[in-house]
Amino acid sequence: MPTGSPHSGISGGIAFEETGPEEAPIVVIIHGALDRMGGMALIARVLHNSHRVLRYDRRGYGKSWPHEGPFSVADQVDDLQRLLNGRQAVLIGHSYGGNVALAGAQRLGDQVIGVSTYETPLSWNSWWPGTTAGAMSLKGGVESAAERFMIGLIGYRRWEALPERTKQARRQEGLALTSELRELRLQAPWNPDNIHAKVLCGCGSEGRQHHQEGAKWLSEHLPNAELVTINGAGHSAPTTHPREFAQQLVEPHLKPSI
Repeated sequence: MPTGSPHSGISGGIAFEETGPEEAPIVVIIHGALDRMGGMALIARVLHNSHRVLRYDRRGYGKSWPHEGPFSVADQVDDLQRLLNGRQAVLIGHSYGGNVALAGAQRLGDQVIGVSTYETPLSWNSWWPGTTAGAMSLKGGVESAAERFMIGLIGYRRWEALPERTKQARRQEGLALTSELRELRLQAPWNPDNIHAKVLCGCGSEGRQHHQEGAKWLSEHLPNAELVTINGAGHSAPTTHPREFAQQLVEPHLKPSI
């Protein structure tokens, strides 16, 4: 895949954008459920003067909609692998995107310099609550799944205040949402023993209890991992605390070892 500064396009049905110096280390920012690469724009803005930043709309979301699927983590790692085209990278996954990053590290091995996750769902574990926004989205039809998810995440009043065009764009992503979340409740998409890259397991000090416990679980079960807490942040840290996110979850992977 050709690169430029900036460079954007469609590869295998996946919309992507790269910014920053071509010779700089590559940082891939992978968005979560019912989000899109635009939600990671503020982090990219912090990083792109000194890093090559790759963002993309995961299959079934944003400009990568419509997509016929399937929507498994393994298929999404196919997309990631195609976009990287053999290049080494740091993988940063917000929410569900953390599972794509971890599964990517498992498959790509030394191609991955480091991984960071932020409040990544571990829904296959028996202790993961059944009352999360993701769980609520699965209690009904695909047509209303995205609406249920968003209400669970931001509340009914904020959902109702969104423009109708925005609400409709989210509703049409219900198939991708329900497909990927159902798979995640059935089985782990990666094996901790097969992930050898350094992993920073992020959460916010204002995050929900299960997100904080999930980050702690990752830090304890991955072979080379560390728990990182962003003070004052909740689940939306990429938009509320982009500089702290970059400093604590991206920069450490690219500092020379002493």
